[in-house]
Amino acid sequence: MAWGQYSTLLRWLPVWRRNLLVWRKLAGPAIIGNIGEPLLYLLVLGYGLGALVGRIGEVDYVTFLASGLVCASAMNTASFEGTYSAYTRLAVQETWTAMLHTPLEIRDILFGEAMWGGFKSLISAAAILLVAGLLGAVHDLAAFWVLPVVFIVGFTFANMALAVTARSRSYDFFMYYFTLLMTPMLLVSGVFFPLEQLPGPVQAFAWTLPLSHAVALVRPLMTGAPLTGEILHISVLLGYAAVGFALASRWAGRRLHR
Repeated sequence: MAWGQYSTLLRWLPVWRRNLLVWRKLAGPAIIGNIGEPLLYLLVLGYGLGALVGRIGEVDYVTFLASGLVCASAMNTASFEGTYSAYTRLAVQETWTAMLHTPLEIRDILFGEAMWGGFKSLISAAAILLVAGLLGAVHDLAAFWVLPVVFIVGFTFANMALAVTARSRSYDFFMYYFTLLMTPMLLVSGVFFPLEQLPGPVQAFAWTLPLSHAVALVRPLMTGAPLTGEILHISVLLGYAAVGFALASRWAGRRLHR
């Protein structure tokens, strides 16, 4: 492949690098903010509620919860980055508009933003994974494979969030997205308790959501349980990412080219 083709494939990289350079100035507070809440859930619920729940299947509740929180952290980090932060760059700072005056196209910008969301998710989830390991909540060396999975999860939710951002006219609009989709997804996707505890119709609905498939990939890797259906789970995540990217490209393109 010629260098020109490589450079075309990497046109998103300056967008990712620009976000990295800005983020470095606030890296400390940003990391604390991204991992603080999940760590509190892990410590308080894991040991408080865990004392009442005991074991779920073959693992203790702290281990069960830790694997779910890694996925939830990836989802939340990418979603906030793809909504509030991306909207600031789109509508307030008009960074995307400035980028369109370079050889970049809207798809390059959005792909760079999505890759940045995946990277941010990787950082926050890796921190939680490390703490979980120190607490003895990681039971298999296969947990290292959680990292590429988490990147895919973050990339998926970043694309979904960018589609919402492309349609939003204010920060207030994001409350609908988080209240009507993100929070219910967090509650029914197996993060805090097994999906098998839910009624049949709710289970069926949960399996249409990307977070359930993320948990189904990460939990076996952290607990040492057999991993099954990995092709299906990854395909669902990438399918959501593709749809989100297509919608974001269409809607953002209309908005910025008026």
